[in-house]
Amino acid sequence: MLLIKQQKRKTKVDMEKIIKSKEDAVNYIISDGCDTNKISDGYHTFEELYEHRIHLFIALCKIIDSEWGLGPNCPWKTKKYSDGSLIEGGWFLLGTGIAKGKQITYHLPISKWDDCSFVREFDKAPEFDGHTSDHVLQRLKELK
Repeated sequence: MLLIKQQKRKTKVDMEKIIKSKEDAVNYIISDGCDTNKISDGYHTFEELYEHRIHLFIALCKIIDSEWGLGPNCPWKTKKYSDGSLIEGGWFLLGTGIAKGKQITYHLPISKWDDCSFVREFDKAPEFDGHTSDHVLQRLKELK
């Protein structure tokens, strides 16, 4: 235990190289193993914000399902990636869109699986189109 603590200790010079801003300091603390769910901006915790995001995306998928049904933007869920490998760690994918350039996906906790019973369950995800968080934001803005 003492050895671990000694290895984690950083000199002032080391810390100055690592921590150049308040954000770096927060990221350093997070990397040391704090519970990020409890971090707050003074109004909401990460845990609350993720819970909101989860339920907002489920609600959006319900609207898409009722408006477009089985079309190319249909919502879906799966426990496997497109290569057939199992999504581990207690997560599944909830997504809309099958075609490349149209996909919007989020990993959701497996505890929300039954909340998504209205969508089609795919054996595996459609081939990933390489979308990033920025792509998802743009695609959300373009939904009509």
